[in-house]
Amino acid sequence: MATMLAFSIEKPGDNYGKVITIPRPTLDGPGFALIRVLRAGVCNTDLEILQGYMGFTGVLGHEFVGIVEEVHDSKDADWIGKRVCGDINVGCAACGVCDKQYDHRCSQMSRNHCPNRSVLGILGRNGSMAEYLTLPVRNLHPVPDDMPDEVAVFSEPLAAACRIVEQGLVSYNDPPDKVAILGDGKLGLMIAEVLGREHTERVGNALDAPVLFGKHEHKLQLVSDAGVITKLIKECQDSSAFNGVSPAYAGKFDVVVDATGSPDALALSAALCRPMGTLVLKSTCASTPEKPFNSAPFVIDELKVVGSRCGPIDRALALLAIPDSDPNRRSLNVAKYITKSFPLSRADEAIRCAAAKSTMKVQIICNET
Repeated sequence: MATMLAFSIEKPGDNYGKVITIPRPTLDGPGFALIRVLRAGVCNTDLEILQGYMGFTGVLGHEFVGIVEEVHDSKDADWIGKRVCGDINVGCAACGVCDKQYDHRCSQMSRNHCPNRSVLGILGRNGSMAEYLTLPVRNLHPVPDDMPDEVAVFSEPLAAACRIVEQGLVSYNDPPDKVAILGDGKLGLMIAEVLGREHTERVGNALDAPVLFGKHEHKLQLVSDAGVITKLIKECQDSSAFNGVSPAYAGKFDVVVDATGSPDALALSAALCRPMGTLVLKSTCASTPEKPFNSAPFVIDELKVVGSRCGPIDRALALLAIPDSDPNRRSLNVAKYITKSFPLSRADEAIRCAAAKSTMKVQIICNET
């Protein structure tokens, strides 16, 4: 039996996993492909899973770029040898969501919301921190030939940022929505990159640009060319105010995106949002008894709370492919976010590095190109 290296969690909430040798996966059935993983990314959701989020056991990871080595069906043979990224939700392909009988939202519903789904490295399916993984061919997206592996890995988190645009949560009518983004971690910065560019292309007025609030000046500098205004969170905080926010910022934003990764920030997000505004939740956190949820601000101000998760990878790849020479669109340099890369054999070290507060993006090299 063929085997492979993988970083696996054996017990939920153990706060660590380990590199082990496991059987190489075989094709699940019709429509599936076997993918040799080139690189995998480490994100905050992975760190939360290690703390017990989703009760997951198995191979961790959902961000990847790889090469298709085998397909189940001869009609899919053209995929063999192609470099790909992939949607992480694997639907059953038979329910009222997956067979596109739902409604006009069917493409997004089938991508994200099959009630019988498994999710790569998150729910019932081994993930990307391994030498091989399997996904349905319908989940795959070809990567442009000239795009480096380390860039292509960003397609999944960037797609999550693009999901806010896809959901139509921000209005660009006259006047456009005032938008705040909380959190200067990996996801918050990706959201700033996307919403800043979207505002520039659709509005053009820098005075109304989205505002990114973060804790670290050096991280905020990373999006200095993204079309957003950056501010330190302490600028909007006021401990003497009943909601903890300065009157200059309280209730001033139509849409607030919480990408902090912390339940503690929800109160701040709610306070920044105007009454009957929209609060977009991008964070997935392992809840604890020490961090209770206070619903009062959401009820009192009648906020519209919207979850936002996996997005269009094809749109993310197109954004990553914009060349520096394009005179009409601003290119996106994601390589600046990579702190360090590790071989798969040192994945445990990669996880520890990713958990450090000073770290941006960590990638794991699972196979050489």
